Amino acid sequence: MKKTVLMMMLSMLCATSALALEGDAGKGKAKTAACAACHGADGNSAAPSFPKLAGQGEKYLIKQIKDIKSGARPVPMMAGQTDMLSEQDIADIAAYYASKTASTGQAKEALLAKGEAIYRGGIADRNVPACSACHSPSGQGMAGAGFPALAGQHAEYTAAQLKAFRAAMDGREGRSNDGDIKVMRTIAFKMSDSEIEAVSSFIQGLHN
Repeated sequence: MKKTVLMMMLSMLCATSALALEGDAGKGKAKTAACAACHGADGNSAAPSFPKLAGQGEKYLIKQIKDIKSGARPVPMMAGQTDMLSEQDIADIAAYYASKTASTGQAKEALLAKGEAIYRGGIADRNVPACSACHSPSGQGMAGAGFPALAGQHAEYTAAQLKAFRAAMDGREGRSNDGDIKVMRTIAFKMSDSEIEAVSSFIQGLHN
């Protein structure tokens, strides 16, 4: 009997916690005022070095904000920006950006065929999987699994992230918050600069 009551109480506590952390896009809009300078009022940044956040999955956004806050993902330009955010603030901000629509860009014609081949088919001789396997053929990602949407993302930003993953895999300063199995680090490590440039360009022009 005591065990049953305890389980019920734990279930109620978990349900309450989950409810408290459900993101509110309306409240999130007000909380993104400071973010707009770099990421745009609606999450579509104008500068190619700053990522577009519009249309990104909530799960992915929450993880990235928390990783930046904890230092697991060092982003010098974000220093201090997330320090005062509560769990609820982060959920609200993620909900707001997830509710917006990402703008699209254009791929370079000269890189289109090469970029599409990598995105849709990978690089077979180096066991590089197709990007579409995790990020979907349309680049919308898999929100439930926490795999980010890529379609329309600035080519400069995407290339910088791939190179950062590659650097981390090589033991240099870079980005290593892709999990214990090092999915993105392993993939990026096998890619050349020209391949990264091509697939990043293709992603910039990718849309439904």
